[in-house]
Amino acid sequence: MDMMINTLAQAATDADTASMAVGSVWDFVLKGGWMMIPIGICSLVVLAVSVERAITLRKQDVIPDDFERGLLPTLDGGLRTKRDAEAYCERSDTPISRIVLAGVERIGRPMETIEKHMTSTGEHEIFRLRRRLRALSVVAAIAPLLGLVGTIFGMIKAFQTVALSGDALGKTELLAEGIYEAMITTAAGLVVAIPALVLHHWFAAKIENLTRLMDAVCISVVEAISGATGQSEFEDVEDAHSESARDTYPVRGGAIG
Repeated sequence: MDMMINTLAQAATDADTASMAVGSVWDFVLKGGWMMIPIGICSLVVLAVSVERAITLRKQDVIPDDFERGLLPTLDGGLRTKRDAEAYCERSDTPISRIVLAGVERIGRPMETIEKHMTSTGEHEIFRLRRRLRALSVVAAIAPLLGLVGTIFGMIKAFQTVALSGDALGKTELLAEGIYEAMITTAAGLVVAIPALVLHHWFAAKIENLTRLMDAVCISVVEAISGATGQSEFEDVEDAHSESARDTYPVRGGAIG
C-alpha cells in the first residue's frame, strides 16, 4: 500500500516537472501568458524597422561612390552647363543628389541663396534617413516595462494560488512554479529591448557618418559653383566671420538631432 502511494506521489511530481519544462520557444511563449502578445508585437516592429532601415541606409543608395566624380565636371561651365548638372542629379535620384539639385537649380543666384536651399533640403533628407528610428527607441523603453507588468501579474496570481490552496503549507513548489512562469515575461521583454537599443544606436551612428560624407560633397559642390560663377562663398559675411563661416555648409547644423 505504501509503495503504491509513493508511486502515485512520484508520478504526480514527474507530471508537475513536465508541465514546467520548456521544450521549445513556443512553450516559452505560452507559459509567459497574455502579456507575451504585446512583447511579441514589439519584436515584430524591431524586425520590420531594422530590415527597412538596413536597406534604406546602404551607402550606395545614399551617396553613390562615383556621384561627386561625375558631377563636378558638369559644374565647370556655370550657367552654360547647368542643365547637364540638373540632368545628372535627376538621374541619380538619391538623398545627396536631391540636396545638390536644390543648389544647382539656383546657379546664377547669390551664393547665400544657393546654400540656404541646399541646407533646407539637406535637413529634410536627414529627417527622412532618421525616419522610423524613434520606433526602436520606444520599443527599447517599453518592452522591459511590459515584461515587468507581466511578472507582477504573474506574482499576484502565484501568491493567490498559494493563498487559496488548502494544503499549500510547506509546499514551496506551488509558489516556485508561479514565480517561474511570471519571470518569463521579464526575460522576454529584455530579449526584445536590448537588440532594439543596440540597433537604434547603430543606425544613428550610420546616419551621422553618412551626414558627414554628404557634407563633404556639398562643400565641394558649393566651391565648384562659386568658382564657375565667379562668386565668393562668404561675400556677405567674410568681414565679420571669416573663420566661423567656413563651418556653415549645407547639411551640417541640425542634421542629427
